[in-house]
Amino acid sequence: MAARVARLRRWSQIRRCGLPASRPFSSCGYPAVPLSSPLPNLPRPVFAKSSGHDKYETRISVLDNGLRVASQDKFGQFCTVGVLVNAGSRHEVKYPSGISHFLEKLAFSSTAQFGSKDEILLTLEKHGGICDCQSSRDTTMFAVSAEVKGLETMVNLLADVVLHPRLTDEELEMTRLSVSFELEDLQMRPDPEPLLTEMIHAAAYRDNTVGLPRFSPAENVEKIDQKLLHSFLRNYYTPDRLVLAGVGVDHEQLVEYANRYLLGVTPVWGPGTPTDVDRSLSQYTGGIVKVEKDMTDVSLGPTPIPELTHIMIGLESCSFLEDDFIPFAVLNMMMGGGGSFSAGGPGKGMFTRLYLNVLNRHHWMYNATAYHHSYEDSGLLCIHASADPRQVREMVEIITREFISMTGSVGEMELERAKTQLKSMLMMNLESRPVIFEDVGRQVLATGTRKLPQELCTMIGRVTGDDIKRVTAKMLRSKPAVAALGDLSDLPTYEHIQQALTSKDGRLPRIYRLFR
Repeated sequence: MAARVARLRRWSQIRRCGLPASRPFSSCGYPAVPLSSPLPNLPRPVFAKSSGHDKYETRISVLDNGLRVASQDKFGQFCTVGVLVNAGSRHEVKYPSGISHFLEKLAFSSTAQFGSKDEILLTLEKHGGICDCQSSRDTTMFAVSAEVKGLETMVNLLADVVLHPRLTDEELEMTRLSVSFELEDLQMRPDPEPLLTEMIHAAAYRDNTVGLPRFSPAENVEKIDQKLLHSFLRNYYTPDRLVLAGVGVDHEQLVEYANRYLLGVTPVWGPGTPTDVDRSLSQYTGGIVKVEKDMTDVSLGPTPIPELTHIMIGLESCSFLEDDFIPFAVLNMMMGGGGSFSAGGPGKGMFTRLYLNVLNRHHWMYNATAYHHSYEDSGLLCIHASADPRQVREMVEIITREFISMTGSVGEMELERAKTQLKSMLMMNLESRPVIFEDVGRQVLATGTRKLPQELCTMIGRVTGDDIKRVTAKMLRSKPAVAALGDLSDLPTYEHIQQALTSKDGRLPRIYRLFR
């Protein structure tokens, strides 16, 4: 009752002052001043203004030795800095395959300044940092994430790791053991996707460039030594093939430290000009790679995975430098797919073609997924499927029919969903600092510039149904690449798969048997 009387008194006071009765007041009984009104007796605030353009722009500089420095602004106290090298397994045609695999495992080991890997990790820990190295078919990437205050230390560390690795006998022996273990693990893994990816590239680009093995073959593990590694590094780790990229750093500072630690430095393999650089373009050949393998004991335990045969069929698409790269990316998103036990809504791709036309209609198929691999001179769009060995022929025909159906009409809703999903995936991935770093580094390494996400989204929005039909018709003119793993007793011949992909309906030629 007393509280109600107090409220009424305050209300009458406010009304006598000429203030509206609905005006809020503070807990002490005085009218509250809204934040939108300027406070009395205080200077007028001056707010910083920005066009908003510099925030998203990628800045690029070139040092006197040809090394490129690229940076992208991003708010935060941590940054990601790294060196990307235009060298990978595709450049090993004159060397035993596996050198890039070895260099990936040897990264961040002892250097001229740091006596061991532990010293490097302790240096990183002082700045809350972590390090990583990844090699692919065309690029090797050394990266560090740490506090911005430690930028100079990080650039110095990266320069030492890339240009002055010791590659001692002890480190090489440990790497041989690590590589051998990884090769064994690949053969025993329940998920055969990495193995199938190796096989489909070997089939599509037989014995050249991106068709060379990314993982070291077992017979080469003992062949790779310091002399061989230095020879490879001398040819491919040259300034014109390097990019120093940073996200969340000041560009002028990054260029200053690059000049200090990466300019005029003699690497551990000595001075000299490269003599055996492989500049060959990839040659798409098509073909088949088959591996008969007992898949019954791949996953042991109380609920083992059933025995499956895995098939991957691919066709040549285009390089990421071509205009058709964006329509192919939309086509790949439109095909989508996944495992038969994947749960979720549209964001999980449940409305993509491989779900609607394959997994929803053929309950016996365990997987149907589309992949798109793209490089600077070629590309490969493929579909991976898995099923019981007794239904391999039917599974192959379903996949070939899906390839042929790509040339048909494209629904407006289907196309818009694929484009929206591709834009969403692009923008969500670029929320992560390490992903921005990799995107900046790879684009600058390949083209010398960077297309911003807004530009890519605009290009995605322009893709039409006619573009999808055109790139599909172009793709179907190439010879198929086929990878097959498991029990292959019912696998159709390569010639029959090729005939199916050149037919109107994608069906395999009929075969008649007197005895089953």
